[in-house]
Amino acid sequence: MAATLQSLSDLKGSPAAPAEAPRHVQKLDKQGRAYATGKRKNAVARVWIKPGKGTITVNGRALEVYFARPVLRMILQQPFGIASRVGQYDVVVTVAGGGLSGQAGAVRHGLSKALTYFEPELRGVLKKAGFLTRDSRVVERKKYGRKKARRSFQFSKR
Repeated sequence: MAATLQSLSDLKGSPAAPAEAPRHVQKLDKQGRAYATGKRKNAVARVWIKPGKGTITVNGRALEVYFARPVLRMILQQPFGIASRVGQYDVVVTVAGGGLSGQAGAVRHGLSKALTYFEPELRGVLKKAGFLTRDSRVVERKKYGRKKARRSFQFSKR
């Protein structure tokens, strides 16, 4: 180890630490897939992606069957659209907890993370779009002496 620095003037003469950004590397399993976990509200999605024809399977069902609303399917396609990788990856998802909207957000989050593990150069584009940030908003707990989290019981003078 190098000599310890006694004052700030010693710091000026010491060799500078490398100013490189952290290098992100490709993370694949034995089958050549990238895996990531996405979360939103109470929903947790486990996402595997691999190069393919663009088929998306959610809990063993097709995307159109599981997420019937077009808005939810659009949310899932957003990371591919921004990264311009539409139809290039096969996606297998298992999602549990929460409602359909939370599950769609969780799948989008996991999909974005899996894309960065498969192609680390896409990280900047997906991060700028905000897809790598976990949306931490959850339902506030109910308090005792209240009807809901904040709503009181109706006041009556008599």
